[in-house]
Amino acid sequence: MTAPSFTADQTSRRSTHRAPAPLRATRRRHSPDRPRRSVLLTALMGLTTVYALLPLAWLLINATKTQKSLLDSFGLWFSGDFALWDNITQTLTYDDGIFVRWLLNTLLYVVVGAGGATFLAVLGGYGLAKFDFTGKRAVFATVIGAVAVPATALAVPTFLMFSKMGLTDTPWAVIIPSLISPFGLYLMWVFAAEAVPTELLEAARVDGSGELRTFFKVALPLLTPGIVTVLLFTMVQTWNNYFLPLIMIKNPDWYPLTLGLDAWNEQASTAGGQPVFNLVITGSLLTIVPLIIAFLLLQRYWQSGLAAGSVKG
Repeated sequence: MTAPSFTADQTSRRSTHRAPAPLRATRRRHSPDRPRRSVLLTALMGLTTVYALLPLAWLLINATKTQKSLLDSFGLWFSGDFALWDNITQTLTYDDGIFVRWLLNTLLYVVVGAGGATFLAVLGGYGLAKFDFTGKRAVFATVIGAVAVPATALAVPTFLMFSKMGLTDTPWAVIIPSLISPFGLYLMWVFAAEAVPTELLEAARVDGSGELRTFFKVALPLLTPGIVTVLLFTMVQTWNNYFLPLIMIKNPDWYPLTLGLDAWNEQASTAGGQPVFNLVITGSLLTIVPLIIAFLLLQRYWQSGLAAGSVKG
């Protein structure tokens, strides 16, 4: 048997047919793990990052300056002696250590107010998501309406009500309004509806578990990402709360950090007041440190909480 022979024309057609193979091999395939790169989106993300980090950089740089060099130097670069540690010491000891008192007040408002708001949001969201009752749609409409109403619109009516009750100029005037978080309730409602399977609850009830035990032993571990997410939102909202304490509290001993730093800042415009802008900037830097630590420690819970809905879908 003789080997098959090929003509020059057949060899040419075969080589021409195989030529595009390397081109197909080098073509990049895009997937969720390897998305298509966008120069425009990358540039926008870079601008957003700069916009977010620039104020923090300005705060950190100027916290290292003395009162004199703060006013005589460029804001985005260091100048003079490195005075960060001296500024921190002066901030914590100025006016008999009132900054520490303001910090403890803020922690009180956050622990009781934001913690209580998170707890109530978890209970309410779980109940609305997993139980059927008369008037559920009305409750849903009320919650959505409450989310749409800005907090500043309720500040004056709240002040008048608390004034009649004799609670103004007390910590309760800040804590009690902080316990209500319509957005946290709505977020927990949506999260509980997706994160806690109804079949799992029914199986626990069939096994003889009561409602409280089912909630704490079965549902609560599944709600952890949503709880941390709501806790972070309510904590930041209470920590940065300014308008409500401004109209409720007149005694500086009950000021939160926001009002205290504003009072220091206003000293320069009062008669005989001593400017302490370096302490205001250093105090602002110390104020955001607990929030940064909280976000870094709870970041994985927060991200999983926000992504739970999309992953479920």
